[in-house]
Amino acid sequence: MALFTRTLCAAVIMAAGALSPAAAQEITLRIHHFLPPQAPVPANFIAPWAEKVAQESGGRIAFEIYPTMQLGGKPPALFDQARDGVVDIVWTLTGYTPGRFPGTEAFELPFMPANAEATSQAAWKFYEKYLTAEFTEVHPIAVHTHGPGLLHVKGKGVEKLEDMAGLKLRGPTRQANALISALGATPVGMPVPAMPEALSKGVIDGTAIPWEVTTPLKVAELVDSHTYFAGTRGLYTSFFVFAMNKARYEALPDDLKAVLDANSGLAASKWVGQVMDTGDAPGIEVAKKSGNRMIMLEEAEVERWKAAAAPLVEQWIAEVTAKGYDGAAMVADAKALIAEYAGNQ
Repeated sequence: MALFTRTLCAAVIMAAGALSPAAAQEITLRIHHFLPPQAPVPANFIAPWAEKVAQESGGRIAFEIYPTMQLGGKPPALFDQARDGVVDIVWTLTGYTPGRFPGTEAFELPFMPANAEATSQAAWKFYEKYLTAEFTEVHPIAVHTHGPGLLHVKGKGVEKLEDMAGLKLRGPTRQANALISALGATPVGMPVPAMPEALSKGVIDGTAIPWEVTTPLKVAELVDSHTYFAGTRGLYTSFFVFAMNKARYEALPDDLKAVLDANSGLAASKWVGQVMDTGDAPGIEVAKKSGNRMIMLEEAEVERWKAAAAPLVEQWIAEVTAKGYDGAAMVADAKALIAEYAGNQ
């Protein structure tokens, strides 16, 4: 609570400090999200983004940041909170509401992501081409992904595909859960804040998450091993949106809209992707210091996992094509955009 209070006060004081005699605070925007304030994205994107916007508005916009669902509700409610004007801006996963944003799942398919910086820029371009109709109820500021996801497991860990059998693994989204099932384990869906307790109580044997969130949630203390994958593409990722209430945005004066617009889009998506990538390093270091096993699956073994997961791609293409999308083109474009921004990575 003390850290939250400092975060909130910093946002408000920062905005007030930007005031000039000719300017007065006009608007306070409340940002709501689901992680602790010290997690990488809240600390290194949301808070500095709010500070930057407030400064560039000349102090006319101030922000209040509410972490860990402090304004009420569960993480799956965040999108609707922004849509309905319960709060002004949210940061959330589209996968918390399965089936609602089918197009975003193109980025959540098996072995799709490169690093978060590249994949997040690709995600924004993909959003502009394919996904605007899915987000008409809000005003998107950025979309992004986390870095390549991996497995964090109790016991001896996962060294080969057969080791997945019998494991109960937390998955973040519909596609991640389908992947866990296709690989032989039992998926258990839940928002990430619920995962540490599920691990500690033995409800699950492990979890699929990126490195960056392991530190604030102390995952290294709850598991014994971490399995990641050779190659240029990770096991999976999740699709995120940083979005504003549409009516609140449209009611802004044109000059303040311009400030928001200058801090939205491709550059904002790249920024939060960079934060995700940078946040991976502390998680890796904590896991090593904890003495946990670091298991790298070599390329020949990874090919076995890709073969087991391949039917999920064709299944997704068929599903979204039946809904009026061009599923095959979306998969091809997602891969091409990621390759464009990832370069040789």
